[in-house]
Amino acid sequence: MNKMKKLFGGDLRQYAMLIALAFIVLLFQITTKGILLKPLNINNLIQQNSYVLILAIGMLPVILTGNVDLSVGSILGLTGAVAAELIIHKGAPVLPTMVLAVLLGGVMGAFQGFWIAYVNIPPFIVTLGGQLMFRGLTMALLKGLTLAPFPDSFKTISAGWIPDPFGGMPNFIKGDGTLHVLTLIVGAAACVLFVYSSLRARRKAQKYGQTSESFVAMILRCTIVCVAVIFVTYQLAVYRGIPCVLALLAILVIIYTFVTENTVLGRNVYAFGGNAKAARLAGINTRRTFFLTYVNMGLLAGLAGVIFSGRINSAAPASGDGFELDAIGSCYIGGASASGGIGKISGAIIGGLIMGVLNNGMSIMGIGIDIQMVIKGLVLIVAVAFDVMSKTKAAKA
Repeated sequence: MNKMKKLFGGDLRQYAMLIALAFIVLLFQITTKGILLKPLNINNLIQQNSYVLILAIGMLPVILTGNVDLSVGSILGLTGAVAAELIIHKGAPVLPTMVLAVLLGGVMGAFQGFWIAYVNIPPFIVTLGGQLMFRGLTMALLKGLTLAPFPDSFKTISAGWIPDPFGGMPNFIKGDGTLHVLTLIVGAAACVLFVYSSLRARRKAQKYGQTSESFVAMILRCTIVCVAVIFVTYQLAVYRGIPCVLALLAILVIIYTFVTENTVLGRNVYAFGGNAKAARLAGINTRRTFFLTYVNMGLLAGLAGVIFSGRINSAAPASGDGFELDAIGSCYIGGASASGGIGKISGAIIGGLIMGVLNNGMSIMGIGIDIQMVIKGLVLIVAVAFDVMSKTKAAKA
């Protein structure tokens, strides 16, 4: 175990989840007879799981504080319902309505954050109450009915593709069809940037005497990620190119990775989760930090509401039901600690992809929803058990 920690710089769980994702993909690729990684299905995987991944990005800072938000599915449903009411019934313009829906999510997050951060009501109670309140408001607004359809411009962000300014090129690999050139360029650039950022992070860790992964481990990680990126971008290039929602996800991942790992606010969130009392004594405004995590969660839940509504082309009273559990599960599976202070955006994305591939692969195989829920529950328990056992072993050492 010590040799493994030396090889991977102590970050064993991140590597374990990355390898687990690769294994699960390979397993379902075999059991579904190649359907899982067909271009059309990869596109569906991205679009079907985009809103859960967005919720997971927002949920991670909340979990870093040692808490969860049980209301995000209801916020998603209510923001989608408001957008549908304004656009379909009132004829409101699409873009301002989308912005309003996202801001409404932020307001709901701020409402909960106030009671949590400034009135000291436990987050579990506040967000459980928010879950019930916002779901009730959704049902009242929609009057128990489903509103549809949305205009095409509303659906673009969730179900559209970025056009190719290069006009495409012949597919010499398959011998027929065309390739989306912009997608190939973006995939190659993503690999270069990932390798560069990995080298930069390793040099920075060594400079400040922090534990860093070995060069071999870094090469292994970069190889796995780059092979996956090249394969996926090629498959997308064969189909219709980069989905708009994938571009949005990439932007969010970059922004939130930078904020959580390279800004004062991000360090404050980690410090709060590590030891709230110590963070307060160090001069950190813990109330404001706590409050902002829930505002941020509300904003991303509002964005997820817009995307989910566009994806299904409707707003329904049950929209978002149970999505908070998928978001929380994604973070825990991706390496976030149940006690707070530990976790990364990249880990939350890996966890979300594991959940998405499990759902998609089992559905293709015809496995019932009941068995799917059992398997996902077991995966979540094992992921958290791994965290608890690792901490127990570290404490004894």
